[in-house]
Formats: sequence, structure tokens, C-alpha cells
Amino acid sequence: MRAPEPSYSLLMPLESTPATMSGAGEWKVRNQTKNNGFRVDEDAPPNAEEAEILQASIKAGSVAQIVVAVVAVVGLIYVLKLVLITALTATLLAFVLEPLVNAFSRIRIPRSVGALVAVLLLASLAIGLTHFFYSRAVDFATELPKYSGKIRSEFATFRAETSKIEDSTRSVISSPKQERAVPVEVRESQGLSRVISAGSGTVGDVLLAIGFVPFLVYFMLTWKDHAHSTTVRMFPKEHRLVAHRTVARISAMMRSFILGNVALGVTNAVISSLVFWKLGIPYFYFLGAMSAFASLVPSLGVFLALLPPLAGGIGVLDKTGVLAVVLTVVGMHVLTVNVIFPKVVGKQLRLNPLAITLALLFWAWIWGPMGLILAVPLVAATKIICDYVDPLRGLGAWLGD
Repeated sequence: MRAPEPSYSLLMPLESTPATMSGAGEWKVRNQTKNNGFRVDEDAPPNAEEAEILQASIKAGSVAQIVVAVVAVVGLIYVLKLVLITALTATLLAFVLEPLVNAFSRIRIPRSVGALVAVLLLASLAIGLTHFFYSRAVDFATELPKYSGKIRSEFATFRAETSKIEDSTRSVISSPKQERAVPVEVRESQGLSRVISAGSGTVGDVLLAIGFVPFLVYFMLTWKDHAHSTTVRMFPKEHRLVAHRTVARISAMMRSFILGNVALGVTNAVISSLVFWKLGIPYFYFLGAMSAFASLVPSLGVFLALLPPLAGGIGVLDKTGVLAVVLTVVGMHVLTVNVIFPKVVGKQLRLNPLAITLALLFWAWIWGPMGLILAVPLVAATKIICDYVDPLRGLGAWLGD
């Protein structure tokens, strides 16, 4: 006589409390058989394959959401680059002027009046420096054709050698065939009016953004306390102390970063101008200032700092002069970035070179030249935020030195 077929029934979880459930829950499968009048119950393991598929789909959905969010944020940053650059530039200038406004407040001058005086002084300084360097740049561009003969003579030998190599390579590789006429298309060069009209939209947007900077700086200085307190109150009560410390540390970092860069840039400009003057480079004061402040850019600054003196010294510098320029610029960059700058900024800005280089690459790709200026304070502020947020402390440790 055949034994009866076993019947299977799926029951609910044993208990719904977290203490007795693991993963998707412990499910009990009852194998009901009749064997000599006894009923046998056996616990079977859960379906592992279905659980793995479910977990994999959840992880894939989470990764997809993160990727979409990152792409959306990067796109938004790129689209709003003019607004964000204007706001961040005004924020940096407000940090620069904050000590001056505080000094006015200590001598009983109202904060609104002190902020107005500070902004007017900054605007006057900016206009004066812009006029001075623009005049020097125009003079330099005007006198540049005087050195055209020397520049041609410097490149004549190089062109002759490359022409010889090209002719010899063509005679060896090419087969003797009848040369065909090459069609030549003549296009009219764009006039100055067309170039100006083509870029008028961008120039107008930049000028409009620059016009907003003084007003933003003034309101940031006068409404500093209100903005600080309301920003902290945006967080829950249990996180307000951490938010207050984070904002205070970011403020201290910004202030020390900007003031340190300005002091080091002025010092390097004076030293570079003296060296370029001794070497006979024209417009040494103009090229010295450009080289000094370009040298403050991490990693890439040494290459940017070499361009102004070497370009201005074409036809003037010999091999010894070129070597002197290279040693001066490279030595000042290494001394400034690796020795003086860490002591000036201190513990407020501790970033590893890889993080700085990646930040420069990313922000330069998103915002162009202004990205090189704003990359370091942005990544430094990101590190400070990560240090105070528990889930992001790993990223903060990676960004640190």
C-alpha cells in the first residue's frame, strides 16, 4: 500500500518582533505526513536565492538614485555657475572686510556705516588696481611688436630644423605620384565688431554679476549676526551646537585662507618684481604681480607663474636669465606652498595633495578660471562639514592630510 503524499503549507512568521526575526523573517514550513500515526514538523531554511535577488535589486535602485542625484546636482551647479560664483566671491570679500568692520564697531561706529565705508574702500582699491593693470597690459601689448624680430629669429632655427626633418621624412615615406591640386577656400576674417557682438551677451552677464558684488558684500556684513543665528536655528535643537561650531570653523578657515593668500601674494610680488627688474624684463612690476598670485594656485600654480616672466622676457633673457627666472619662481612656490602657507593657515586647512588636485580639476571644468580660485576653500569647507557629520567622517578623513 502506497504511503500518502506529503502536503506542504506555508505559515506566517513565528513572531513579528525584531528579536526573533532575522532578514525577511523566519518562516516555518510544516511537512505533514502520516507515518504510523505520527505527524512530523520540520523547519526548512528560507529561499536564499529570492532574498539575494531582492537585496540586489534594492542596492541597484539605491545606486541608481545616488547617480541621478549627483548628475542633477552637478548640472545645477553648472547652470547656476554665474549666480554661485557671484555669491561665493561676495562671501570671500565679506570675510576679508569683517576685521575692518569689527574695528569700526569697537570705536563706536555703527555697523552699517562701517560696512559702507569698508565696501567703498574695497571698490576704490579694485577700480584703481584694475585701471593700473589694464594700462600696463595695454602698454605691454603695444610694445610687444618691437620684439617681433627677436621672436622670429628665435623660432627661425627651430622652423628650419623641423622643415628639414619633414622633407626627409616625406621623401622616404611618400611614393612618387603626380601631385594633385589642393582646393583652397578663402574665408573672410571676422571683424572686431562681429567678435564684440558675439560675446556681448557673456560680457553683459559678467558685468551685471560684478555690479551685484558690492551690494551682496554690504548686506552680508550688516546682516551677519542675523544670518548666522537663523542658519543655526534651521537645524533641530539637538544639532544646533554642532551647526554653530561648524559655521564658526568654516568662517575662521575662510578668513585665514584669504588673508594668508593676500599677504603671501603681496610678498611674492615684491620679491618677483625685484628679481625681474634685475634681469631687465620689461614691465617687471606687472609681470611680477601676475606671477606671484598665479603661484598661489596649488599644484598648477608653478606652471602658471612661469608663463608671464618667460613671455615678457622673450628676446631679453639669455639662458642664464631663463634659469634664474625658473629657479626664482619654483623656489618661491615650493617655499610658499609647503612651508609658509601651512604655518599661516595652521590647522584650519589640512587637505592632502590628491584631494586638492581633484578639486582643482573638477571646479576648473565646471566654472573655468574662477573654479581654480574657489576650489580650495570649497573643498576645505566640505571637509569641515564632513568632520562634524558622523556618516561623512570617512570622507573627511580621506580629504585630510
